[in-house]
Amino acid sequence: MSKAFVRDDADAADDDADPPGVEAIPAGSKNYITPAGHQRLRKELLHLLDEERPEVVRVVSWAASNGDRSENGDYLYGKKRLREIDRRIRFLTKRLELAEVVDPELRRGTTQAFFGATVRFLRNGEREETVTIVGVDEVDPATGRISWISPVGRALLKANEGDLVSLKVPDGVDELEVVEVRYG
Repeated sequence: MSKAFVRDDADAADDDADPPGVEAIPAGSKNYITPAGHQRLRKELLHLLDEERPEVVRVVSWAASNGDRSENGDYLYGKKRLREIDRRIRFLTKRLELAEVVDPELRRGTTQAFFGATVRFLRNGEREETVTIVGVDEVDPATGRISWISPVGRALLKANEGDLVSLKVPDGVDELEVVEVRYG
């Protein structure tokens, strides 16, 4: 049988797995996402479908027409890149199908922390931190964007300005004093 029709076990295992560094959505939970995050995922999916994948297919087709494929770098790399693109397309499609867009602007004016809130708090009465609670596909710790399912995100959800919430950490318990909650 041709190798083209044989599925490698490593490829099969990777197909259903979330990419490295991406938080898994807990079973039974919804994939909450902000409108901006939803738009970013859709834009990436459309770019892959309309631009990147057709270009790689064109290169692979050209490389295949050159004859011997066993030592053809353009063909081998192109096929590998095509698998990566298809895997990402499947992942994005699944995430967008499960996505529930939540507009944090609708909460503007409230002092309670919900999805999409930017929360400023004091950790143990000393260090001030500011985080924005977003969906798992929007996380960026460098800019303070944390997942709603992260330990800090869960501790802050439904807290009001002035509340003191507890956060279990490896060294014990941190006290988070909510200083400000804002949206947008």
